[in-house]
Amino acid sequence: MPRYKLTIEYDGAPFSGWQIQENGPSVQGALETAVKAISGEQVRVHGAGRTDAGVHALGQVAHCDIAKRFAPGRLRDGLNAHLRPHPIGVLNAEIVPESFEARFSAIRRHYLYRIVNRRANLAIEAGRVWRVPKPLDAGAMQDAAQRLVGKHDFSTFRDSECQAKSPEKTLDQLDVSRNGEAVDIVTSARSFLHSQVRSMVGSLVWVGEGRWSADDLAAALAARNRAACGPVAPPEGLYLVRVDY
Repeated sequence: MPRYKLTIEYDGAPFSGWQIQENGPSVQGALETAVKAISGEQVRVHGAGRTDAGVHALGQVAHCDIAKRFAPGRLRDGLNAHLRPHPIGVLNAEIVPESFEARFSAIRRHYLYRIVNRRANLAIEAGRVWRVPKPLDAGAMQDAAQRLVGKHDFSTFRDSECQAKSPEKTLDQLDVSRNGEAVDIVTSARSFLHSQVRSMVGSLVWVGEGRWSADDLAAALAARNRAACGPVAPPEGLYLVRVDY
């Protein structure tokens, strides 16, 4: 039975997240409905990352097994036709070995968090970024962010409902840069804890606003206690950019 790898982008705003849930529509559910529409088969679409409600993706990866064989381009186009009007686009489809697993074969995941740092309300980018009205010192945020890079116990930045077996993760990158009003935070790791990126971003914003120093951020990490975390950044600024295999 052919196994297909799908590369997908989506606007997370209308969805309760990637994973099928009872409380609302999901990206996974929309894809599975589209697969059934073109193949007649009820199959499970497995994602590389379970993005939360409101989180976007530029390069989510998924795999599924379909008994009916499709040319990759035909599968891509057929899925896109049946996904309308959902804000989901299948960018690429390819046949991969049966050993490929979208989640477990991944060696690195890359996320982008987008902030617009201004007092004026958002018009064009509403629902796509986090507007932070207080001036942010991106340089201070960048310096503090390096305290989180490496292997640590990230319990402070872990959601209380996280199901990971261990709070230890190795953060390969956490960089903050400014371009005009835009403040971008780029991070990568093999895997992340539930809400880890948004929790780190919220704490870095406190550094940028001058509420915390780099030492305060390091102390929060060392506390290994969720109560020591700063605010959790809203989901609309977070993007799953790419998954490496």
